[in-house]
Amino acid sequence: MKNASWYSRFAKAAAHFCGRPRVFVTAVGVIAVWVVTGPVFQFSDTWQLVINTGTTIVTFLMVFLIQNTQNRDTQAIQVKLDELIRATQGAHNALLDLEEIEEESLDAFRQRYQALARVARAELGRGQQDTGTPEP
Repeated sequence: MKNASWYSRFAKAAAHFCGRPRVFVTAVGVIAVWVVTGPVFQFSDTWQLVINTGTTIVTFLMVFLIQNTQNRDTQAIQVKLDELIRATQGAHNALLDLEEIEEESLDAFRQRYQALARVARAELGRGQQDTGTPEP
Protein backbone atom coordinates (compact mmCIF):
# COMPACT_ATOMS: atom_id res chain seq x y z
CA MET A 1 0.00 0.00 0.00
CA LYS A 2 1.28 3.44 -0.92
CA ASN A 3 2.44 5.68 1.91
CA ALA A 4 0.04 8.44 2.81
CA SER A 5 0.92 11.92 1.59
CA TRP A 6 2.27 14.42 4.05
CA TYR A 7 -1.04 16.29 3.90
CA SER A 8 -3.09 13.18 4.67
CA ARG A 9 -0.84 12.35 7.63
CA PHE A 10 -0.99 15.94 8.85
CA ALA A 11 -4.77 16.25 8.39
CA LYS A 12 -5.40 12.98 10.21
CA ALA A 13 -3.13 13.94 13.12
CA ALA A 14 -4.54 17.48 13.32
CA ALA A 15 -8.15 16.27 13.23
CA HIS A 16 -7.37 13.68 15.92
CA PHE A 17 -5.63 16.31 18.07
CA CYS A 18 -8.34 18.97 17.61
CA GLY A 19 -11.07 16.50 18.54
CA ARG A 20 -9.71 16.00 22.05
CA PRO A 21 -11.54 17.48 25.04
CA ARG A 22 -8.47 19.42 26.22
CA VAL A 23 -8.33 21.31 22.92
CA PHE A 24 -11.98 22.29 23.35
CA VAL A 25 -11.29 23.39 26.93
CA THR A 26 -8.31 25.41 25.69
CA ALA A 27 -10.53 27.12 23.10
CA VAL A 28 -13.09 27.93 25.79
CA GLY A 29 -10.24 29.28 27.92
CA VAL A 30 -9.07 31.56 25.10
CA ILE A 31 -12.61 32.91 24.75
CA ALA A 32 -12.87 33.41 28.51
CA VAL A 33 -9.57 35.33 28.60
CA TRP A 34 -10.76 37.44 25.68
CA VAL A 35 -14.06 38.23 27.45
CA VAL A 36 -12.32 39.07 30.74
CA THR A 37 -9.89 41.41 28.98
CA GLY A 38 -12.76 43.31 27.37
CA PRO A 39 -13.00 45.95 30.10
CA VAL A 40 -9.20 46.32 30.17
CA PHE A 41 -9.20 47.22 26.48
CA GLN A 42 -12.47 49.14 26.82
CA PHE A 43 -14.17 46.75 24.40
CA SER A 44 -12.27 48.44 21.60
CA ASP A 45 -12.42 47.60 17.92
CA THR A 46 -8.93 46.09 18.17
CA TRP A 47 -10.06 43.87 21.04
CA GLN A 48 -12.95 42.60 18.90
CA LEU A 49 -10.73 42.27 15.84
CA VAL A 50 -8.34 39.96 17.69
CA ILE A 51 -11.01 37.33 18.41
CA ASN A 52 -12.71 37.74 15.03
CA THR A 53 -9.46 37.29 13.13
CA GLY A 54 -8.34 34.36 15.26
CA THR A 55 -11.62 32.47 14.98
CA THR A 56 -11.87 33.17 11.26
CA ILE A 57 -8.41 31.76 10.60
CA VAL A 58 -9.01 28.67 12.74
CA THR A 59 -12.41 28.05 11.13
CA PHE A 60 -10.99 28.47 7.63
CA LEU A 61 -8.23 25.93 8.25
CA MET A 62 -10.49 23.48 10.10
CA VAL A 63 -12.88 23.32 7.14
CA PHE A 64 -10.13 21.75 5.04
CA LEU A 65 -9.08 19.34 7.77
CA ILE A 66 -12.67 18.24 8.41
CA GLN A 67 -13.36 17.81 4.69
CA ASN A 68 -10.23 15.69 4.26
CA THR A 69 -11.22 13.49 7.20
CA GLN A 70 -14.80 13.11 5.94
CA ASN A 71 -13.63 12.26 2.43
CA ARG A 72 -11.28 9.57 3.74
CA ASP A 73 -13.93 8.12 6.07
CA THR A 74 -16.57 8.11 3.32
CA GLN A 75 -14.24 6.35 0.91
CA ALA A 76 -13.40 3.71 3.52
CA ILE A 77 -17.09 3.11 4.26
CA GLN A 78 -17.87 2.78 0.56
CA VAL A 79 -15.12 0.18 0.10
CA LYS A 80 -16.39 -1.76 3.11
CA LEU A 81 -19.95 -1.67 1.77
CA ASP A 82 -18.73 -2.78 -1.65
CA GLU A 83 -16.98 -5.73 -0.04
CA LEU A 84 -20.14 -6.71 1.84
CA ILE A 85 -22.12 -6.61 -1.41
CA ARG A 86 -19.44 -8.57 -3.25
CA ALA A 87 -19.23 -11.22 -0.54
CA THR A 88 -22.98 -11.66 0.00
CA GLN A 89 -24.55 -14.44 -2.04
CA GLY A 90 -27.56 -13.13 -3.93
CA ALA A 91 -26.52 -9.50 -3.61
CA HIS A 92 -26.66 -7.33 -6.70
CA ASN A 93 -23.12 -6.61 -7.90
CA ALA A 94 -24.51 -3.69 -9.93
CA LEU A 95 -24.67 -1.84 -6.61
CA LEU A 96 -20.88 -1.91 -6.28
CA ASP A 97 -19.30 1.53 -6.60
CA LEU A 98 -22.77 3.07 -6.74
CA GLU A 99 -21.53 6.46 -5.57
CA GLU A 100 -19.77 6.90 -8.93
CA ILE A 101 -22.77 6.47 -11.25
CA GLU A 102 -24.81 9.24 -12.86
CA GLU A 103 -27.65 10.83 -10.89
CA GLU A 104 -30.37 9.38 -13.15
CA SER A 105 -29.10 5.83 -12.67
CA LEU A 106 -28.80 6.38 -8.93
CA ASP A 107 -32.40 7.65 -8.84
CA ALA A 108 -33.55 4.51 -10.68
CA PHE A 109 -31.84 2.28 -8.10
CA ARG A 110 -33.29 4.38 -5.26
CA GLN A 111 -36.83 4.12 -6.69
CA ARG A 112 -36.45 0.35 -7.05
CA TYR A 113 -35.43 -0.04 -3.41
CA GLN A 114 -38.10 2.40 -2.21
CA ALA A 115 -40.71 0.24 -3.98
CA LEU A 116 -39.29 -2.89 -2.32
CA ALA A 117 -39.47 -1.14 1.05
CA ARG A 118 -43.12 -0.14 0.49
CA VAL A 119 -44.04 -3.73 -0.35
CA ALA A 120 -42.16 -5.04 2.71
CA ARG A 121 -43.90 -2.54 5.02
CA ALA A 122 -47.28 -3.44 3.59
CA GLU A 123 -46.54 -7.12 4.17
CA LEU A 124 -45.49 -6.36 7.74
CA GLY A 125 -48.80 -4.58 8.21
CA ARG A 126 -50.56 -7.80 7.13
CA GLY A 127 -48.58 -9.81 9.68
CA GLN A 128 -46.05 -11.29 7.30
CA GLN A 129 -42.31 -11.47 8.00
CA ASP A 130 -39.82 -8.91 6.78
CA THR A 131 -36.93 -11.27 6.10
CA GLY A 132 -35.59 -13.05 3.09
CA THR A 133 -34.98 -11.98 -0.46
CA PRO A 134 -37.75 -10.05 -2.20
CA GLU A 135 -36.86 -11.49 -5.61
CA PRO A 136 -38.60 -14.75 -6.63
